[in-house]
Order: sequence, then structure tokens, then C-alpha cells
Amino acid sequence: MLLSQIRTPAGDLRVIAREGTEAFEVRGAASVLALALDCARDGEKIADRIGKLGFGPAVDLAKAYEEGRLVSPILHPDPAHLHLTGTGLTHLGSAATRDAMHQKTMKADEATLTDSMRMFRMGVEGGKPANGRPGVQPEWFYKGNGTMLAAPGAALASPAFADDGGEEPEIAGIYVIGADGQPFRVGFSLANEFSDHVMERVNYLYLAHSKLRPASFGPEILVGELPQDVRGTSRIRRGGATIFEKPFLSGEANMSHTIANLEHHHFKYGVFRQPGDVHVHMFGTATLSFADGIRTEPGDVFEIEAAPFGLPLRNAWAVTPKPGRDEFVRVSAL
Repeated sequence: MLLSQIRTPAGDLRVIAREGTEAFEVRGAASVLALALDCARDGEKIADRIGKLGFGPAVDLAKAYEEGRLVSPILHPDPAHLHLTGTGLTHLGSAATRDAMHQKTMKADEATLTDSMRMFRMGVEGGKPANGRPGVQPEWFYKGNGTMLAAPGAALASPAFADDGGEEPEIAGIYVIGADGQPFRVGFSLANEFSDHVMERVNYLYLAHSKLRPASFGPEILVGELPQDVRGTSRIRRGGATIFEKPFLSGEANMSHTIANLEHHHFKYGVFRQPGDVHVHMFGTATLSFADGIRTEPGDVFEIEAAPFGLPLRNAWAVTPKPGRDEFVRVSAL
């Protein structure tokens, strides 16, 4: 089942569900957040709850997308309670690069490895424990809260002081926190973990800065388990031309960590188990146009698609006017 949210022409929010090509409004569902929290409270699966609620009118999702009426597939009424986070160095890449990376990291002298390669090797060696215990913790980063979220089809607004704006095609886990602090997974979606790779390249310790950029996910949430082998496509369009197109792989078959291990190392922190909060946690990627020498420009459109996740995720890159690169942000004393 795929879940999404749209605005009606009158501005009301509707929850949309589909299995296959036909999409319908879910009766009595105020939002995906409300639906998920009700299921968490009552110990019920989302698909079962939707089956009981039943369906309303059919919806043309593609048309709603074109009209700009698709919103992020889960939102929080207070954006400060929606958290955008992620992990890196978690993917093995294609079969060929996986073997090459594995051999390189396993044979290299420990003293010659960069911190990134050490982290990758740690994941290969300990990211998939077989004993049901926590494995090695991954790289982790913070992207912001709901104020940093761009809806499907909306612009990814990069600050004017940024050095670059580049896509990261990823799978995100979508979570709500129950009344007792228990995390519940709603499902999985496509995500663009938009980042500043030029800034990151200056110094790896700039990684935290480079991640403080907007992100987008959706348009639909896949309810249920993540397929072991996810195969999608990431592309960039400039004007009428496609300037970059490359497959990306995800799912545990292409990762050095289990999803459960990545979830554990995020939600082990009490700050991320606050009742009613929403978490969008991105699991990393092995495909970047930046790594292939592509330099993006404002106006470029990023498109990420993978068959299990329904509609493709599209966002253009825009630049906010302030603060400018040389504009000093002054703090006022009280």
C-alpha cells in the first residue's frame, strides 16, 4: 500500500491510499500523522485501519502533482516536531564497486585509511550482527526540522552562501513516536537528501554544515517492509535536456548495515523518543552526480524514482536571497 497527502482546491488535507494504479481518499482520516498515531495507540496496522475506514472518491494523483497539490506524505502541525536526520557510509554500491571497495578497505593499512574509509569498514565488519544485538554505530547527521522540508514538486531552497547544491537519492524511514515513547515505523519513501558537496570537500569536518540544507521525501510512503533489493534511477534535467542519469541501489542487499541497526542507533537517544514527534531518517546512498563531475545550477530539476515507491520525487534547485555570501548576521543583545 502507498500513502500520500493532497490539498483539495479548497485547501483541505486529504489522505490518499492506493494499491496498484487506482488512488482513493481514505474516509475519516484527518492526516497521515493522525492515522499513524491512532494506530500506534490502538496497536493496529495502518493497512487494517484503512480497510475499516473505507475509501471515498477516486483521485488523479498525477494531476494533483502537476497542479502542485501534493504535500509531503506526513507532516506535523508544529514543524519543530518533525526531525530530518540521516546516516552515511552505509551503502555498498553496485556489485562491481562493492567488491572494489571491500578489497581496498580490507587490505589497506589501518594507518593509511581516512576516517570515512574506517567508518565504511566498520560497517562492513559490524553493521549486520546476526545475534539480534546492536551492531556498530554508523555515521549520523542532522539536517533540520520541518521548516527545512520541501514538498514533492517544490523547490529545494539553498542559502545564497552555499558553495553548491547536489542531490542524494536515498530511501527514508518514516516514524512517529507513541504516547509512551515507543517509535513506530509508518513505512519508507524516496528522499532527496540535498547537500553541499563542495563545502564538504573543503574539509570533512564541514560535513555538519554541508547537511544543513533542505530535503524532500515522498511523494508516497510505502507501507510495510523495505524490499531487500531496491533499484531506482536518479536524474537531473536542465531545460529540456537530461544532463545526468544513473541507477541507484538501496535495500539491505546493497547496504553494510541492517535497517534495524540504523534505527536502533537513532532511537537509542531519548531526545528522539518524544511522544507525538515525527522522524524522517534517511539511510544513505552510493550515487551522486557530484562524484561524476556534474556541477548543478539553480533551476536544475532533480528526479528520483524507484518502482516500489510510486510516483517519482521531483524538486528544482532554487537559491534564497539572504543571507548573502558576504552578509554578516548580527545578533542583538537584550
